[in-house]
Order: sequence, then structure tokens, then C-alpha cells
Amino acid sequence: MDLIPQVIILNGVGSVGKSATAKVLQAIASKPFLHVAMDAFLNMLPEKMLGRPEGLVFETMQHDGKPMIAIRSGVVLQRAMRGMRHAVAAMAAQGNNIIVDDVMIEAQTAQEYRELLRPFDLRLVGLFAPLDVLEARERARGDRELGLARWQYGRVHRGVTYDLELDTAAAPPTECARVIRDAFAL
Repeated sequence: MDLIPQVIILNGVGSVGKSATAKVLQAIASKPFLHVAMDAFLNMLPEKMLGRPEGLVFETMQHDGKPMIAIRSGVVLQRAMRGMRHAVAAMAAQGNNIIVDDVMIEAQTAQEYRELLRPFDLRLVGLFAPLDVLEARERARGDRELGLARWQYGRVHRGVTYDLELDTAAAPPTECARVIRDAFAL
């Protein structure tokens, strides 16, 4: 067992390739890493909280003639997301190496991760891609509301300082995972 667990946080707009990169990184790392996906915590919400102000609301609007979906988080979702961050810290405290894939809408989320994960080897990785690439991926996936990437695009990286930044339009998940592994001796 490692003396200090490693925690790698992948932050980026939806459809940038966080989950795919995390899965490849798990496969190529020299030690075991657990993958904690924000989507798993979102899926914990009771269905009746979707579309309700205290839960999660997707607000459809137009921006430059294109659809944009704003995300409004209520108290129930906010508690769940804080719980996720605390769960990551609790799992690391048990000696687990962790890869987190998250969409940090506010810089204070990164700060909370830094505080909670201070005892561990924490690395924040920003995954980037041009908006047109993200929107094309969003359309191709078929499991996302069209316009989420557009709304998240100017918000997700604002005020966050990274240990590593990668362009997922220039490199596939296999290459991004290799760069992360090598950069942090995983």
C-alpha cells in the first residue's frame, strides 16, 4: 500500500472525455485507482427532484441562435455534491487511490477539494476542447441535453489552477491518460 494515496481530479465541460480518460487511466496505472464519477452521484437524486428548484433544474434558453441548457442546483443537489467531495476524502483516508471526474461550475469547488484532500497527493487536471468539438460530441452521444456544453463552457475552468491541462480535441483518451500517468508517476 502506498503511504500517501493519490487523487487525480479530472475537471471539464460535459463531453470533453473525462470518463473515457479515467477508464483508460485505471487500466494503465501501475497501481489500482477507483473511479468516482459525478454522474453516479447525480443519479442518486430521487427522480422527483428533477425539475424542482430544491433539486436539479435544466433551464432551456438560446445563445447566439443555438440551444443552451443552464443548470440550476438546489439545496438537495448541493448537499449531494458536497457529500461526493467528502466521500472522496473518506475513501482516500482509507488508503484508496482515486480518479474523480467532475464538472466544477464554481472555482470554490476546487478550493473545497484542495482543503478536504490536503493530506493526500492531489492533482487537478483540466481537460479542454473547443466548443464546436464539445457540441459535436454532445450531439453524437445522444444521452445529453443539447446545449449543456455551451452553458458550461465559460464557467467550468474559470478561477481553477491546474497541475496539468490537456486538449482532448488534439489527443484521444488513451494519449491523455498516458500523459497523466507519466506526469504524476501513476
